[in-house]
Amino acid sequence: MSTHQVHYRTTVVRGHEVFYREAGPADAPVLLLLHGFPSSSHMFRELIPRLAHRYRVIAPDHIGFGRSAAPSAAEFDYSFAELAAVTEEFTEQLGLDRFALYIQDYGAPIGLRLALARPERITAIVTQNGNAYEEGLGKEAWAPVFAYIADPHPGTAAPVREIRSLEGIKWQYTHGEPEPDLVSPDAYHHDAALMAREGQDEIQLALIGDYGSNIELYPAFQEYFRSSQVPLLAVWGGHDEIFVPEGALAFRRDLPKAGIHLLPAGHFALETHAGQVAALMDGFLARNLKP
Repeated sequence: MSTHQVHYRTTVVRGHEVFYREAGPADAPVLLLLHGFPSSSHMFRELIPRLAHRYRVIAPDHIGFGRSAAPSAAEFDYSFAELAAVTEEFTEQLGLDRFALYIQDYGAPIGLRLALARPERITAIVTQNGNAYEEGLGKEAWAPVFAYIADPHPGTAAPVREIRSLEGIKWQYTHGEPEPDLVSPDAYHHDAALMAREGQDEIQLALIGDYGSNIELYPAFQEYFRSSQVPLLAVWGGHDEIFVPEGALAFRRDLPKAGIHLLPAGHFALETHAGQVAALMDGFLARNLKP
């Protein structure tokens, strides 16, 4: 494992503080790690040290998540377009002209919006349960979300709120894991505590209500894959019922050379397979990125 220490830093983007983790040589190829719901850059705590020997690894917390600012929904437009815009400005502040993306869950539509806007900046993509195809949406898991998107009212909001309860978050971490007792309770308790903060109800309902805008962009994401032939590695928790394995396999439709690996894990595969993911990434990036 790398001896490069992880730095915990902040910067200000559009008047809001953005927290990020950084490790690795300043002149190395850049990896931008984008987390999903309900997590933060904390999800990369085991991965970053395994990659920092060869790459400059940077993992921000999205606005409203982790240790970044969480202005109220009245003060900030909690949409995926806005989170992507903040992330793009964040990369510009740090002088990240070219970088590989690691995308998971919410990080996928955020990162792929960056790719649509500036395709020349993206050197490669690693997707870990980061979806871009309708067949990747698990029907049962997404039913309450689609019901809320179609008709937002207290009745449809109640099941969606359960997703960010402690039990709902624990399910996301442990469901599909062959040995759920290998998943540290610290992970889901960490997320649950942050999701319980004042204002999070409005923040998370706004983002879930906007999720349909990501699905509308799936054809554009897929056209980007076809036109760019960006190197892509799908490292997928094969037992995930949120973003199901069909979503990983679908990448080959537009990227025939994509590497696809279904791991015996659930939605948060890094909790139990960080070493295997890092090894797959290291080989993939070594083949596709120039030092």
